[in-house]
Amino acid sequence: MKYRTVGLAADVMNEMGMSVVQLPGGEIQPAMKSGLIDAAEFNNPTSDSDFGMQDVSKHYHLASFHQSQECFEVTFNARKFNSLSKEQQAILEYASEAENSNFYWHNTLRYADDLIKLKDKHGVNVHRTPDSVMKDQMKAWDVVVNRISAKDPFFAKVVKSQKSYAKKVMDYLLLNQPDYGLAYKHHFG
Repeated sequence: MKYRTVGLAADVMNEMGMSVVQLPGGEIQPAMKSGLIDAAEFNNPTSDSDFGMQDVSKHYHLASFHQSQECFEVTFNARKFNSLSKEQQAILEYASEAENSNFYWHNTLRYADDLIKLKDKHGVNVHRTPDSVMKDQMKAWDVVVNRISAKDPFFAKVVKSQKSYAKKVMDYLLLNQPDYGLAYKHHFG
């Protein structure tokens, strides 16, 4: 399968046996239409429908470990940021944190609205990625991480830090958070 993705996801999908084609976002829909690629991932229901993916495919898969959600990022020039007063730095830090939450709340609703449009207006069949594929994705991720970590000590350090955080936080979240699917099924069928 010729599959469009970018970044580390390209390495993971290659490891899973896909032939990865890295294309800019604006070239995805025409590449699918022409047959250059068989499948693609871009971002979310809003961005994907803005690109017209519903015009070239009536199948849409959700859930992947490589991009399960987004966050808002503000990047500052370190020299410029450090030249600001402590008060100005604090304002920028708190404003960035607030906007990240705002971004998540508003976009989650937008994505839900646009997913409904994809299904109801455009006749797109929405599927959840099977657990078997998710497990294969994690195995491929392990191979990719080990390969890159062996060559790049900073990458290895970042992965170690992420895993330490995830082990601690996810242990708590998995015990504390209820199965929201159970509540959804109870109220909405």
